[in-house]
Amino acid sequence: MCAKQDDANVPPHHGVGTERDTGGADAFEVDEEVQHALDRLTLLINAAEALSSTLEVDQGLRRLCRTLIPGLADWCVVDLLDDHGRLRRLVVEHRDADVTSPGLDEGLLPPVEGSAASVARALLGVGPVLLTDFPPPRDADDPLRLREKELFERLAADTAVVAPLRARRQVLGVLTLARTRREARLTEDALSLVEDLAHRVALAVDNARLHAEAQHTAERLQRSLLPELPTDGPLEVAARYRPASATARVGGDWYDAFVLPDGAMTLIIGDIAGHDLRAAVMMSQTRNMLRGIACDRKEPPGKILARLDAAHHILYPHQTLTCIYALVERLGADEPWLLHYAVAGHPAPLLVTHDGETRFLTGGRSVMLGVEPEVHRPATTDTLPPNSTVLLYTDGLVERREEDLDRGLARLRQHAAALAREPLTTFCDEILEGMAGGGSDDVALIAVRTAPPHAGPAVARP
Repeated sequence: MCAKQDDANVPPHHGVGTERDTGGADAFEVDEEVQHALDRLTLLINAAEALSSTLEVDQGLRRLCRTLIPGLADWCVVDLLDDHGRLRRLVVEHRDADVTSPGLDEGLLPPVEGSAASVARALLGVGPVLLTDFPPPRDADDPLRLREKELFERLAADTAVVAPLRARRQVLGVLTLARTRREARLTEDALSLVEDLAHRVALAVDNARLHAEAQHTAERLQRSLLPELPTDGPLEVAARYRPASATARVGGDWYDAFVLPDGAMTLIIGDIAGHDLRAAVMMSQTRNMLRGIACDRKEPPGKILARLDAAHHILYPHQTLTCIYALVERLGADEPWLLHYAVAGHPAPLLVTHDGETRFLTGGRSVMLGVEPEVHRPATTDTLPPNSTVLLYTDGLVERREEDLDRGLARLRQHAAALAREPLTTFCDEILEGMAGGGSDDVALIAVRTAPPHAGPAVARP
């Protein structure tokens, strides 16, 4: 009975074999198609990540090509049209890094007009096209076609796909992918994938160019808002502005300097919260408002900032800013220079003597503007030695996310001490370069240098 039950529970042997063979074959084909789709999706995801990892076109395209090698191609080339319609080879990447060199393969290409080269046809919108025949270069070839054939021959192309980079109904350049191994040739099946890749590359290039154009326009706007500095008189003044490297390149940092009717030199540095066009426009309006108050009232720095705070509270409620308002003057040619100043939530000015001694001027401090319009705004006065430099700056010069603020201030003192006897323009250039390189915030600074003893006319106190 046991034997019969066992026999009854076991299906016929040939039936099992047939079902397993058929099911196994189907499963294998399905698994292969799924794996192919997953490989394609992974490649597109990796390409998208490479393109989105930076807004620098050259760097993004180089990362893309390295992503495509060796999975899709043995070497990869990207050519782009520049603003003048010239074709420029930006990237050539090969699985063997010793085969190519940027100086040899990259750079400006011969003219496209009238050329029979594959890249010239791609720029007309033709493609993607699979190339399987690569005749050797001939003297009769046009310059661009000759250059293309030389590249295919030197890099030993067996098959290649040339695809146009189209975005917003225009062709921006050409993507070329090539295989050197016959056992891994590119086929017609790869055309749809390359077309998808080319579309993504074109969108990334177009977005990067639009971003660069917006940055350039915004920076021009920002710089157009900066004032001209006074050049007459015994005091030397210099200023610098650097936009943030990781934003739209506009912000609320500003500086200003002008001479009042009584001869006193006004120095202003300020920073409105925000890094956008609104902050830049508000900065310009605030600067002009402060100019009007200073020229009309002719009051001590603390009262000037109090009036600015009251007006700012009415016009821009809930908007904060920091500011330093300072006056530089002396009572006569034999008298020392005096710095009258008030600080509203801003980093302290730095005094640098001719001998390289440095100290921060910590007097006249109060809270930032836009917080308490009725708060008292104190001011103070410091005597400036001959040939000394007073530096006013915004926080982007000394603040870093990865370090304590005290360390940034110490670095500023060290840089300034080493530059104490340099010309004022050099002083500002080196301070900006040494302190603000690669910063994520915009930076403004303005410096004034007092004259030697007995230099210049007497200046009356306002």
